Amino acid sequence: MNAPFRNPGPAVSAEATLPPPSKDGVTPSQAWSLFSSGQAVLVDVRTAEERAFVGYVPDSVHVPWATGTSLTRNPRFVRELENKVGRDKTILLLCRSGKRSTLAAEAAIKAGFTEVFNVLEGFEGELDDSQHRGRRDGWRYHDLPWVQD
Repeated sequence: MNAPFRNPGPAVSAEATLPPPSKDGVTPSQAWSLFSSGQAVLVDVRTAEERAFVGYVPDSVHVPWATGTSLTRNPRFVRELENKVGRDKTILLLCRSGKRSTLAAEAAIKAGFTEVFNVLEGFEGELDDSQHRGRRDGWRYHDLPWVQD
């Protein structure tokens, strides 16, 4: 059996500084700096299927915003986020392109979380002119750490 693919990503840079809590968010590079230095928890809000087939960031916490291939909204998202991460941590939310994580950040802020941020561009980024992801922006485009089973 082959070992999982691992991209070690860049070395940790100087500590990043956070903007005010906002659904607008932080760049993938800022997110990596905060996460890898222990200043924040990275929460992947994609489906289990996306994580399995596309890849994920090692040591990220999985709390799906929606489930299944039909992306049915997870009604327990806020409760699961609180149970898995808590309200006292800085939380970075990551999805495929930044859209679902924006909605998840809005819901978390509305529920009283005070240090929650959307990771801009998402894991795969937006579609390019050829309808492919990961060629223009996103976590993987910036060569940040991820694994694929």
